[in-house]
Amino acid sequence: MTPMAPRVLISDKLSATAVQIFKDHGVEVDYQPDLGKDKEKLAEIIGNYDGLAIRSTTKVTEKLLANARNLKVIGRAGIGVDNVDVPAATARGVIVMNTPFGNSITTAEHAIALMFALARELPEANASTHAGKWEKNRFMGVELTNKTLGVIGCGNIGSIVADRAVGLKMRVIAYDPFLSNERAVELGVEKVELDELFRRADFITLHVPLIEKTRNIIDISAILKMKKGVRIINCARGGLIVEADLKAALDSGHVAGAALDVFETEPATAHPLFGHPKVVCTPHLGASTTEAQENVALQVAEQMSDYLMKGAVSNALNMPSITAEEAPRLTPFVKLAELLGSFAGQLTETGLKAIRIEYEGEVAGMNIRALSAAAITGVLKPLLQSVNMVSAPVMAKERGIAVAEVRNNASANFESLIRLTLTTDRQERSIAGTVFADGHPRIVEIKGIKMDAEFAPSMIYVTNEDKPGFIGKFAGLLGDAGINIATFALGRLEQGADAICLVEVDGDVPAEVLDKVKAIPVVRQAKALKF
Repeated sequence: MTPMAPRVLISDKLSATAVQIFKDHGVEVDYQPDLGKDKEKLAEIIGNYDGLAIRSTTKVTEKLLANARNLKVIGRAGIGVDNVDVPAATARGVIVMNTPFGNSITTAEHAIALMFALARELPEANASTHAGKWEKNRFMGVELTNKTLGVIGCGNIGSIVADRAVGLKMRVIAYDPFLSNERAVELGVEKVELDELFRRADFITLHVPLIEKTRNIIDISAILKMKKGVRIINCARGGLIVEADLKAALDSGHVAGAALDVFETEPATAHPLFGHPKVVCTPHLGASTTEAQENVALQVAEQMSDYLMKGAVSNALNMPSITAEEAPRLTPFVKLAELLGSFAGQLTETGLKAIRIEYEGEVAGMNIRALSAAAITGVLKPLLQSVNMVSAPVMAKERGIAVAEVRNNASANFESLIRLTLTTDRQERSIAGTVFADGHPRIVEIKGIKMDAEFAPSMIYVTNEDKPGFIGKFAGLLGDAGINIATFALGRLEQGADAICLVEVDGDVPAEVLDKVKAIPVVRQAKALKF
């Protein structure tokens, strides 16, 4: 019997060429471009499909996924997956793919266009002239040449903006914790801290994801650090700017103008900044060019077809790019690599220069590309939430982070061992782990100190001088705070030297409790970790 062809539902608008790509690969396509607006109808029929291809209109919620009994893959034509509940999809074994680089140039160009519009008051001048006025003296703009542009986030899109601005003879300064000095020199930008960027920039453009560390990155306290007359552009994500604070600064004249393509709530059909004479607004047009829309549509059709017909995975946010044959053997080590990266990444607070990944024993003979991508993803994810196993190596390269892979077919103590070493501006930190027979990843070494600990959802990492009384004080603080200790792992180089304490706890660790731990005289570092 001939197997049934996989079925894909397209619930947002994609090009006819993209539809044809599915058909050419032997995939049955149901093209209903307006269905994404009808949640009830979509939920009613989603169970009939193996794949769902979307743009931004369709909302893939946990409730929708509950009806998607046959769904295997979701393809988002574009980079943002704000409209997809990725954890819920992962829990149900649904792969979520995006097209991370298909609209980078388009978004960067839109930021540059908004900067020009803001500098020369083009929208207001256009409206005035169309109204039959000739207010030549009313619209007195400013030049971009020799002005200082502050780029917050110098990744794929931000680096393109920086390159274009350098071509416009602007002075470009950039804030990005992952931007190396070497990469900054290559781009022709000056790497600075955020407060210095606020202080020096004539124009500020945002190109960072919306995560906890970047939410409200521009609020009233940040604005007050900026020079009077600054102009702000946001083509990244709503929620990066406290909109009420921006309006107050525009009204007072401290901020000379703002250009916004994104808003905290979208669609934004009413907004306090709409109609403001110093504000340029566009309806999330960053990716809206013919070229970008076509590129991401064709790319997502190719990716989904390859997976449904051949089992190939690419640009997945929640699954490594590995073949079906490799998966059973490789998957536990992919998990180990990402957890080791996450551990090291959460402890890294200064400029990251290099990542070294060593594979010892049997794992050295495996396909280490997915393993390295998983490790880099773990390292970068604390600051770059949208990073995935496909984009992580590219993002590391863009930021000038050197990645080295070393294979050693022999391992002294374990059948397989992965050791991850991060080099920053100030120090070098290493962590090693293995996978035991039960398939669970374990930590076996931190900074050269032998350990034996499982990864857990909530952990406390402490480095301290090896002196009597520390464990009692530490455990007592947690007990007084009502924090239960699940497991306790200790290690040291030698008596009286450096020691490490790694504790699994039940629930989150309040900041005030961590501060008390840090105040113990022998403690050198204390950090709450989440996995």
